[in-house]
Amino acid sequence: MRKSALILAIAPLIFALSACNQPSEDPKTPTTPGSNSTSPVNRNRWDTVKNRGQLICGVSGEVPGFSFVGTDGKYSGIDVDVCRAVAAALFDNPDAVEFRNLNSKERFTALQTGEVDILSRNTTWTLSRTTSVGLEFAPVVFYDGQAVMIRKNSGIKSLADLKDKAICVQTGTTTEQNLADQMRKRNITYKPVVFEDVNVTFATYAEGRCDGITADRSALVARRSILPKPEDNVILDEVISSEPLAPAVAKGDSKWADTVKWVVYALVKAEELGINSQNIAQFATSSDPDIKRFLGTEGNLGEGLGLTNDFAARIIKHVGNYSEVYDRNLGPKTKLNLPRGQNQLWSKGGLLYSPPFR
Repeated sequence: MRKSALILAIAPLIFALSACNQPSEDPKTPTTPGSNSTSPVNRNRWDTVKNRGQLICGVSGEVPGFSFVGTDGKYSGIDVDVCRAVAAALFDNPDAVEFRNLNSKERFTALQTGEVDILSRNTTWTLSRTTSVGLEFAPVVFYDGQAVMIRKNSGIKSLADLKDKAICVQTGTTTEQNLADQMRKRNITYKPVVFEDVNVTFATYAEGRCDGITADRSALVARRSILPKPEDNVILDEVISSEPLAPAVAKGDSKWADTVKWVVYALVKAEELGINSQNIAQFATSSDPDIKRFLGTEGNLGEGLGLTNDFAARIIKHVGNYSEVYDRNLGPKTKLNLPRGQNQLWSKGGLLYSPPFR
């Protein structure tokens, strides 16, 4: 046999043996946390959640108004209600949720590895978290800003007065870097006292081992409400960063990401349309085409997400619109009493806006 003919004859065999020796992709093995590549465990997240019949939601569980576990063991807060809204859209049952408490260090790994389906944990939307961490963010549910809390009798009136003072800060958050950046810009030296656990961070401040503590303004207001003497603590007026807080999912399943995004938009759109949990029945026979599409009495918008066409109606019936969610957790009838400010609808001077449901 000629040499060229021999090569042609054995080439297919070599190729076949080579292919057999290639490592196969194990769908149960996630990629390295922190990479921007898709984790196999998240490629069919929508189907996984739907087939399971329950949503697994990563929260803090330690921030009143956002996610907090009461003495009765029940969860409450804006972040909690976002997950309840997703469950309502998927299962017509806002209680089809398992909440898992995650600290700031473990939250992203839990999402990347598929331990949780969604992260709804007062998390700031940033570029690096979208790219290198591999998160896909839903719309912002709370526009916030970072501040510093001090004791009323400390004599501290501004950031400049914190020169060479000890400031408690939680590591693994944008808070830590924001503080460093702002103090560097202002040429203010300080002593960072850093902890991973949020409870330890605030406990250290409460014990007087720090002159101040920094976090998102909403978190400071929430935490101040459970300090031994809340009235003895003051939040400085200076806002040192912008903190758009939003739920997130792992990249890899656009259908799942779209579902979470449009659930959040539904909360906002309902408020725009004037629909809430108390009056939704009155809109069932509306002739307004926008309302008919939104509630699913006309068109098939829900089908595009794999949901029923009345998915928005399910959300509003069980959880309410954005205004109801906000007022229930942060409004004037709560201990926090946070003015809505930037978190008003665009039509009232705020930043909340929903794309058209059409």
